[in-house]
Amino acid sequence: MLPRFLAKASAAALFFSFLMLFGAAEPLWAQDSSRARAHALVDAAIQMTDSKQALKLLWQATDIDPSLNEPYIYLALYYNSREDFGKVVEVYKKFVVHAPNEVSAYLNIGEAYMSFQPPRLEDALPFYKKAHELDPHSSFAAMRMGEIYAHQGNREEALRFLKEAAADKAKNPAIASEAERELRQLGPA
Repeated sequence: MLPRFLAKASAAALFFSFLMLFGAAEPLWAQDSSRARAHALVDAAIQMTDSKQALKLLWQATDIDPSLNEPYIYLALYYNSREDFGKVVEVYKKFVVHAPNEVSAYLNIGEAYMSFQPPRLEDALPFYKKAHELDPHSSFAAMRMGEIYAHQGNREEALRFLKEAAADKAKNPAIASEAERELRQLGPA
């Protein structure tokens, strides 16, 4: 369920969120004041009905605790729902500066570039490569790289990565199936 800067919040929830914002209540998970303030901003933002104000709070949370993943996720969900893929890229690029080993962030940047019309394949490829470098077993990254290489006419690399993705039937049958379809379109090896 999407946050409610998307629904009306109860008075109690808003009151608690503001208490947390100003330090009157500290949640158990808060290890330090920056993390507690960032969490409070996220909690307040997801209760709001004013999208612009909620976005401001979420961006503030990324500044207060840049390694906290929740504000980035909510920002990306919001921008993706508005098909503002440039902003999705901006959100996750900021996140990977502070969480450089977060595979899903690189995949999300790649997917945002693939969502442009037309897809921005050359921009997406380095992020899929980075995701695959961090997780050599990422069949999704392998499949996307294979698709991009096929589109670029690099048959050898396309076959290599599509075969890798197709081999992952046990863990990712949908991805393996899509990779097999792409391999059939490429023709015999």
